[in-house]
Amino acid sequence: MWRIIIIILIVFTSTAFAQHEEKVNWLSFEQLNDSLKVKPKKVFIDFYADWCAPCLRMQREVFTDETIVKILSNDYYAVKMNVESTDTISFGNQQFINKRAKRRNPVHQIPKLMASQKNKPFSLPALVFMDENFQVTGRYFQYLNVSQLKEILLN
Repeated sequence: MWRIIIIILIVFTSTAFAQHEEKVNWLSFEQLNDSLKVKPKKVFIDFYADWCAPCLRMQREVFTDETIVKILSNDYYAVKMNVESTDTISFGNQQFINKRAKRRNPVHQIPKLMASQKNKPFSLPALVFMDENFQVTGRYFQYLNVSQLKEILLN
């Protein structure tokens, strides 16, 4: 009997003192579409690829920062999209596909439309900032550390 009580106390104590790590609530474009209809809010979009070292570094170092998580959670709809996705995405009464899915540099239509630079090839990381009316307010094509991203998000 005492063994059971001790085991219960150990489990309860370790669970009660376990650190709760907050995470960014990443949405898909479909979820974003529905959310914008219900409540307009600023939008942050992170276009990434699994092979992109600066993208992975941001995921590890920046998008886990408590302040960044809090700002994105409270003030933005945060969207994360793998640019090489082969999914058909419905957004704004349109269908978007990856026309280059079986080719070299298979970038999906959505990042091509939203995060391309004039007269330059598509590059990662690609971060897009939008206002409540879904108008682009900024595009960044580089690694941003916590303080840099925080400054942009708060402006």
